[in-house]
Amino acid sequence: MPSPAQAKYVIVIPDGAADEPFEALGGKTALQAADLRAMDRVAAEGLVGRSRNVPDRFLPASDVATLSLFGYDPEAYYTGRAPLEAAAMGVTLGPEDWAVRCNLMTIADGRLEDFTAGHITSEDGAPILATLQAELGRPDVEFHAGVSYRNLMVYRGKPGEPRLSAETRTVPPHDHPGQPAADYLPQGPGADLLLDLMKRAEPILASHPVNLARVARGEKPASAIWLWGQGPAPHMPPFRELHGLKGAIISAVDLVRGVGVLAGWDRIDVPTATGYLDTDYAAKGRAGIAALADHDVVCVHVEAPDEASHEGRADAKVEAIERIDRDIVAPILDHLKSTGAPWRILISPDHSTLLRTRAHDRAPVAWTIAGANIPASGLRYDEAHARDGGGPFFDQGWRLMAKFLDLGWTGR
Repeated sequence: MPSPAQAKYVIVIPDGAADEPFEALGGKTALQAADLRAMDRVAAEGLVGRSRNVPDRFLPASDVATLSLFGYDPEAYYTGRAPLEAAAMGVTLGPEDWAVRCNLMTIADGRLEDFTAGHITSEDGAPILATLQAELGRPDVEFHAGVSYRNLMVYRGKPGEPRLSAETRTVPPHDHPGQPAADYLPQGPGADLLLDLMKRAEPILASHPVNLARVARGEKPASAIWLWGQGPAPHMPPFRELHGLKGAIISAVDLVRGVGVLAGWDRIDVPTATGYLDTDYAAKGRAGIAALADHDVVCVHVEAPDEASHEGRADAKVEAIERIDRDIVAPILDHLKSTGAPWRILISPDHSTLLRTRAHDRAPVAWTIAGANIPASGLRYDEAHARDGGGPFFDQGWRLMAKFLDLGWTGR
C-alpha cells in the first residue's frame, strides 16, 4: 500500500451549500437542483456520508464547523470566531487579549437590514476602519481592517483586570436578518465596553466621506459596527505534527484562512477571489492544482453558496454550487487522476445554511469522498443519498479527517 507521504489530498468546501428542500426549487435542495457532474462523479466512484460538525452547545457557524472539518475537536480548541480571523490577519493576541469581530453593517429603522453593508468593498471599508482607529482607538482598543464587511476589534487586557470573559454573550447578525437590533445586543460581562464602542461609532459613520459617497451612489451605507464572536487566542497542535502532512488553505475569508494558519498550513491568496458570488472560481481551481505540487493536503474554500443563502437567493445558490463543480472540482479531479499517484478528494460543506430562514443550521451535512481504496457507491451527491445510501455517519465531525487521510480506510 502506498504510504500517506506519497499521496495527495484535496478538500473542497462549498460553504453553506447544505440545505433542506425549498419550494422555489421545486421541493428540491440546492444540491439536488444543481447540475453537479463532477461532484456526482466523486459520489458515484466513492462514498457518500454525513457528519455533524457543530456540537450542540455551539452556535452553528463556520468557525466551529471549519475546525471540525480540519480534524480539530471544537470542544478542545474553540475559543471564539474572531481569534481565528486575527490569526489570518497576522494580529498577535497576548494571554490577556481578546479579539472581537467587527462587522460593518447597515441598521435602518432599528433593524438589522444588511450584515454586509451592501457587501461593502475592502477599498471602502479600510478608510472607515482607519477612522474608527483614529477616533475610538486607545491603548486597550484597536481596530483592524479585514476583507469587505469582515473586520476586527482587539481588546488588550491586563492581568487581573478581565473585561471580556466566557460569560460575555454576543449574537451573529447574519442569523437575524431584518430583526430589531435591540433584541440582539451584547450582554453580560464586558457588554458595556462593546455597547459603548458601537454607540460612539454611529455619528462617526454617519458623517464619514465613504458613507456619504455610497449614499450618493445609491448604495447601502455602513451605518453601524456590530461587535461579536469574541474570544482569546486558541492553542492548536500543528496539523503536520498530528498527521505528518503539509497543508495549504485557499480562501477569501479570514475566518477559514485563520483556522488553516493556526493549523500550520500555508495561506495561498487568489487576488481575484472576493468571498462573494462574483469570486473567481476558475482561478481558485487553478490555485488548488498548483498548490498540490508542493503540498500534501490542499483545501479550497468557497463562500458563495453561504452568501446566496443569507440573501435568500435560491437561483444564485444553485449557480454558485454549479460554478464550484465546473471550475474547481472538475479540473482538480481530472488533475488528480492524471498524476498516477494515490489521491483522495473530500467535498463537504462546513454547515447548512437554509434558504428558508437565511441563517445557519446545525443539521448534519452531506459529504463525499473518492480516491485510493474507496469503493464505488454508484450514488449521486446530495442530502438524501447521504442520509439513505448507507454511508458512514460521524456524530463527531472532527473524526472524519483522520479517516479521510487513512489510505487503509475503505469507509467501513
